[in-house]
Amino acid sequence: MLGFLFSTKECKELEYLLKRELEEMLLDFGDKRIDHLVKRAMEERYSILFKMYARIANPTELSKYVRRKKASEETNLKFF
Repeated sequence: MLGFLFSTKECKELEYLLKRELEEMLLDFGDKRIDHLVKRAMEERYSILFKMYARIANPTELSKYVRRKKASEETNLKFF
């Protein structure tokens, strides 16, 4: 486990970078041209970035980036 000390300005920059990356990934999840395997890797990365963002964001900002499962994804999980 690593620890970092950030100044206020550095925290704002980190927050900005994480928000932009999360927003871009949310748009990419809706793209039908992206292969399922690539989306699976994107989901893992999204999870990591979301957890990082959760450490510095307030709950109202964080709620904008919570992924909702589609009904088709939920039914596919029930069969495994």
